[in-house]
Amino acid sequence: MSLHLDWFKSGTRYNQIYLYVETFHETSLLSFKVEMMKIPRLLWLIFGISSLVLFFCASLRHWLFQSNALDLGWFDQSLYLISQGKPPIVSFSEDHILGDHAAFIFYPLALFYIIYPNVHWLFLVQAVALSSAIIPLWLLAKQAGLKDNFSLTIVGVYLLYPLIFNVNLFDFHSEVIALPVIFWAVLAARAKKFVQFIIAIVLILSCKAVLSLTVAAMGVWLLFFEKRKKSGLISLFLGVFWFIITTQLIIPRFSGDEVAAVGRYSFLGDSVTEIITNLFLQPNIILSRVFTLANLEYIILLFIPVIWGLNIRCLTPLVAAIPFLALNILTDYQPQKDLVHQYSIAILPFLLLSVIATLVAQKGLIRNPRYIIIWSLIAFLALGKYGYFTSRYLEQIETTSAMREAVKLIPGEVKVLTSPQISPHLTHRTVIKLAIKDREPIDIEQFDYILLNTRYPGWENSEETVTNLFEKLKNNNNYKLKYEKDGVILWTNYRN
Repeated sequence: MSLHLDWFKSGTRYNQIYLYVETFHETSLLSFKVEMMKIPRLLWLIFGISSLVLFFCASLRHWLFQSNALDLGWFDQSLYLISQGKPPIVSFSEDHILGDHAAFIFYPLALFYIIYPNVHWLFLVQAVALSSAIIPLWLLAKQAGLKDNFSLTIVGVYLLYPLIFNVNLFDFHSEVIALPVIFWAVLAARAKKFVQFIIAIVLILSCKAVLSLTVAAMGVWLLFFEKRKKSGLISLFLGVFWFIITTQLIIPRFSGDEVAAVGRYSFLGDSVTEIITNLFLQPNIILSRVFTLANLEYIILLFIPVIWGLNIRCLTPLVAAIPFLALNILTDYQPQKDLVHQYSIAILPFLLLSVIATLVAQKGLIRNPRYIIIWSLIAFLALGKYGYFTSRYLEQIETTSAMREAVKLIPGEVKVLTSPQISPHLTHRTVIKLAIKDREPIDIEQFDYILLNTRYPGWENSEETVTNLFEKLKNNNNYKLKYEKDGVILWTNYRN
């Protein structure tokens, strides 16, 4: 039983809640399935609508050529190559997909590409994963003793939490698959369903190597605060084991180098082991990185959508969120300090578990479901990036038709050089490179087709790169102009 019940006041009501939760924990697998069958139809309807909305928004962004080589093109090409039986080496940087984050989940995901290779599979998987989390979340709320109206309110809080909508728009990231599975893992641990728990943990670990830290921390929380000794030890062991295996063996084996994100913590060392060592030996360096205005802003952004439902005595689930909180706070990399990118995904489940504990304890600033939803709606309207569809996503609208026409002119298995925003539309091939400053010098003779958007080069620092390429191609007799419209220019190398 979780610790938040230990400090409940004595009384019949609280004893009833305690008995309800304990009874649930002792139910058999059959009774658990019965609970699943009691999920209201409204919840399934919400799940369906949410999935459709998220899928549509991500697809629309892609259609407007606002998706990017990093990260959508990266993962799309990997899945395509796996489905074709080829090594998943991303041609943008010649990196093997397992050398990036040891995300083995991409291998089963490639089954969709075997059926039909299309980037929209990723949008669908992401939308369904983000939306499906409401099912175990609702069950966790019911398991804790909340009534249906409060359980549905928690679902609304989750869907209106700005990160859910925002991260869905930011290309694709495998950790979103782990989000609902984290809820299922907690549900299985509390229900003492060890087989389901182990399956959930393995699935979480397959999504991204760094999630091993979350799994290990979740083990600590389950062991010491939830009093789930068996589940806690399993989670702690598997998390630590997988962290060592991935950072010391798998990633170095496929990348030939340290974990990519190590560079964001270079002030602590040049390797994972050195960073971990200095975390304990040089606390003064850590403190100087923690107390900054950027971190204060990040903490406010993270907590303000649910600040009404947090109580100091109900925050024990956040023990499992400590690794990601620490990673985001210690780095100077700004995308890890907002509600736009994926870096706070592993924090959200435990934030909501804290909210559930607060509601069960009848604490918190707001306890009325209507006012809770209003607060969540205001937070979403203030922090959600839906406005991008009327501003940022329309910046290059005058060239989207030309880019679409030019993409159709490029055959299948040819070598292509193109702009970052065009690349996700052309990644179903073995070789595709980016016309960006980071890849200079660029040997244009190795490509069969070169497609550039001279008005919008993709990345601000690459405008000069695209201009120089344009001048080279005009003076190169091996290339001929195949298409030109609205600043979108396509050349073909007739000698290849």
